[in-house]
Amino acid sequence: MELALVIGVVVIALVFDYTNGFHDAANAIATSVSTRALTPRAALLMAAVMNFIGAHLGTQVAATVGKGIIDPPQGAHGLVIVGSGLVGAITWNMITWYFGLPSSSSHALIGGLVGSALAATTTVHWDGVLEKVVIPMVLSPLVGFSLAALIMIAILWIFRNSNPHRTGKGFRYAQTVSAAAMALGHGLQDAQKTMGVIFLALVVGGYAVPGEDIPQWVILAAAGAISLGTYAGGWRIMRTLGRRIIALDPPRGFAAESAAATVLYTAAIGFGAPISTTHTITSAIMGVGATKRLSAVRWGVAGNIVTAWVLTIPAAALVAAVSYFALHGLIE
Repeated sequence: MELALVIGVVVIALVFDYTNGFHDAANAIATSVSTRALTPRAALLMAAVMNFIGAHLGTQVAATVGKGIIDPPQGAHGLVIVGSGLVGAITWNMITWYFGLPSSSSHALIGGLVGSALAATTTVHWDGVLEKVVIPMVLSPLVGFSLAALIMIAILWIFRNSNPHRTGKGFRYAQTVSAAAMALGHGLQDAQKTMGVIFLALVVGGYAVPGEDIPQWVILAAAGAISLGTYAGGWRIMRTLGRRIIALDPPRGFAAESAAATVLYTAAIGFGAPISTTHTITSAIMGVGATKRLSAVRWGVAGNIVTAWVLTIPAAALVAAVSYFALHGLIE
């Protein structure tokens, strides 16, 4: 029974990873596609490959998700808690994807795990949630906005006397690099979150020991699932990020992607913090837009996105709690 539950939770985790990929594909490539630096299909292929590579560059974020958020009990009960958390995260991903809102898959996962743990009255590490989730959730958009604005101001100053056509063409090539860096950061961040949940399920099911290295098959499976999801694309959200917030040009696209990638690498490698790639790139796009003029940013669209951000953790937690009660009655 427990082996079947472990397999079921692993499958659900990989389904979440796949939805994370197509939900967040826009994070890496929307700016490059909207400025015509890359064709949509070439951008998706590049993002999928870089996601796969990025997933192999570390496990700090996986460790945070796997042991720093909740502490489920051993056995079938703990597996139901983890599985319910994943169901909550997948449901919120699908709702926000349907409405084209770039919400955070990362925070949907955290909210789902916390919601199912609370419903089961099991331990939630609130210090870990505050330190590794809430504080980075607030800081990363602020840093992304400010850093993108600074990079854009520097670009405007450095190239103030250059030929606009030649400069635009050069930044289209540069965007290929910045988009690849963004996709690498997405793999480094988001694939690790699924690795952490799968490893948590293995520990709870008695098939792994806390503190040991994450098995290679878990890394490969998580990397493959998110890459396939990315290649499947997320066109609804891509339109929101690439066109509806601000009309981007190649220099601004490069600045936004460079700033977002920097924040992702710093959070993952330096702090092991599971930050949102969605929050980071969206705030960076707003930052470069604000350097043009404040009215260039469509703040109404931005407001809808921020509302989705605020709702993500409690909404995913609520769905996960309902899922827990249903699965608890059905399985245990």
